[in-house]
Amino acid sequence: MPQTPAPPDLTPLGVWPGTAYPLGATYDGVGTNFSMFSEVAERVELCLIDPDNREQRIPLDEVDGYVWHAYIPTVAPGQRYGFRVHGPFEPERGLRCDPSKLLLDPYGKAFDGHFGSDSAPYIPGVDSLGHTMTSVVINPYFDWADDRAPKRPYHETVIYEAHVKGMTITHPDVPPELRGTYAGMAHPAIIEHLRDLGVTAVELMPVHQFLQDRLLLDRGLRNYWGYNSFGYLAPHHEYAANPAPGAAVTEFKAMVRDLHTAGIEVILDVVYNHTAEGNEFGPTICFRGIDNAAYYRLTDDDPRHYMDYTGTGNSLNVRHPHTLQLIMDSLRYWILDMHVDGFRFDLAATLARELHDVDRLSTFFDLVHQDPVVSQVKLIAEPWDVGEGGYQVGNFPVRWTEWNGKYRDTVRDYWRGQPATLGEFASRLTGSSDLYETTGRRPGASINFVTAHDGFTLADLVSYNEKHNAANGEDNRDGETYNRSWNCGAEGPTDDPAIRALRARQQRNLLATLLLSQGTPMLLHGDEMGRSQRGNNNTYCQDSELSWMDWSLMHTNADLLDFTRRAVALRTRHPVFRRRRFFDGRPSAAPDHPGDIAWFTPEGEEMTAADWDNGFGRSLAVFLNGTAIAEPGPRGERITDDSFLLCFNAHDADLNFTLPDSDHGSEWTVALDCSTPTGAAPDRAYHAMSTIEVSARCLLVLRRTA
Repeated sequence: MPQTPAPPDLTPLGVWPGTAYPLGATYDGVGTNFSMFSEVAERVELCLIDPDNREQRIPLDEVDGYVWHAYIPTVAPGQRYGFRVHGPFEPERGLRCDPSKLLLDPYGKAFDGHFGSDSAPYIPGVDSLGHTMTSVVINPYFDWADDRAPKRPYHETVIYEAHVKGMTITHPDVPPELRGTYAGMAHPAIIEHLRDLGVTAVELMPVHQFLQDRLLLDRGLRNYWGYNSFGYLAPHHEYAANPAPGAAVTEFKAMVRDLHTAGIEVILDVVYNHTAEGNEFGPTICFRGIDNAAYYRLTDDDPRHYMDYTGTGNSLNVRHPHTLQLIMDSLRYWILDMHVDGFRFDLAATLARELHDVDRLSTFFDLVHQDPVVSQVKLIAEPWDVGEGGYQVGNFPVRWTEWNGKYRDTVRDYWRGQPATLGEFASRLTGSSDLYETTGRRPGASINFVTAHDGFTLADLVSYNEKHNAANGEDNRDGETYNRSWNCGAEGPTDDPAIRALRARQQRNLLATLLLSQGTPMLLHGDEMGRSQRGNNNTYCQDSELSWMDWSLMHTNADLLDFTRRAVALRTRHPVFRRRRFFDGRPSAAPDHPGDIAWFTPEGEEMTAADWDNGFGRSLAVFLNGTAIAEPGPRGERITDDSFLLCFNAHDADLNFTLPDSDHGSEWTVALDCSTPTGAAPDRAYHAMSTIEVSARCLLVLRRTA
């Protein structure tokens, strides 16, 4: 192995033994403790980097339990640093130490600079100083004032999936210097939009420090989504308005504080399943050079190669106790120090793989379950990965909620007119008890969504049959091919007024179904105003107007925005749409007092087994009884609400629905009409057993008034 050149002769610093914990760089107001784990290292050097990119190497002579550490009393916040790890380079044994690489701190809380050639494929023996980022010592002190976590229960939660940069980069009321940043996300114009919409939580796409892929940069593209993390305790520095090293930490905290003041929770999309180093041909920037076999799943028969359950080249080794410790320490740090309110775990099934199969009771989930800090925040799983048996919707343990992929697929199929049983649709509408009730979970465990960052936006879902990803430079091979979408009669933009009207109505149908289903709804940012990605369903590399919010749509599609606000408000005002417990479903013992839910055909007759099994059924009505909510309120009070009748017509023709008998209500008015641009309808009374016309492909919501 080629030897690295001798370091410059800088003035020596005083070095104390320090402590093995906490790991990383910890400033205490006087100096900084440095601590790093490596079981395979033979020697570790701490490298302090000056403004001219010169380094001073300090041997870490203290080692406790494979943790190398020292305390330096003169090191303050803003100091850039890294590590060099001396040890075996034997890829055939899974060992890849290389002291020519300046390695980033796995526990780094801030990073500075950019990657140059060192984000390219690994080249042994070539010094990476000057071509890699550096870790930064941060100031941990921050004035949180009277910050309080909203701690909103799931049944009162409306999640809004957003991208820090995409949400703010074009907003006309956000000052230019704040656009695309954490400070921009906390700007009153953004917060006002979220509050007016009725959102209670923002789920931020990855903000852990991530790597810009060299292959994308060479094609003039960028890693926009950020699912390429390496800094699990650091906010991504490119989202900071202040470019000073470490400033992203303070700016992120201020964003959380301001969102909390507005009553909005902050949930982070976290990527603990793989890192940015990729497979054996990827760059050595951190974990690989520190302790490759501890951090990564290697193939049993040839440790030169990596197990890949994620499609990214590697998978974190959650079987190793220190890797588990890193994940748990990261989660606790974001809760206790950064005040976030929960996490959405990308490809969470990967974290359950102890050997090869997905184990619902794996060590990671046991650790989370017993942890007094992590177990108390929102824990949302993306319940699949790309490995065999990776689709695990409904199989996660208690305390976990899940992105309900079955909800997405069923609701899409229903409104685009695909043959499917009405029973499946009814299960998804009522909280998916078939998936969650047997594991002791409640309707809130179902994170209901129709669209998310990965796939079509809502406007594109009703405008395209096929993906149009040519801009990604992969000949349209990337992205999901089977989207359960329907273009309503023309592919892409059209001037046909009938098609445009149908598309608008379909968007309202999907939004209303989502927001009035039992469970926890999640909106994709921009769907409330018809944001389009021009048919691209995989904009991971599109850091451009194709992916960013187009705030002019607030005016162009003002009716859709008004409709979404109206539907969210309907859910918020009425607990019958957001029950804590599943419906009982049994008829009441008293004949003139119906149970908590009842299902009807358009003819006003209660559904039979034959009706439920009708594979071509496209219409039904559901009665939600607001006077039969069994669960008590937070103070033990009885909850009573209005009763509603939801009339679903996915046929291509208008249908007359006969209202139920007077036992279910003697008088009704329209609360939401998806056939009108804003959902508003004339104030007119409809009586029991009378008929009401429900437009083709339309959801009509009636409220009982007597």
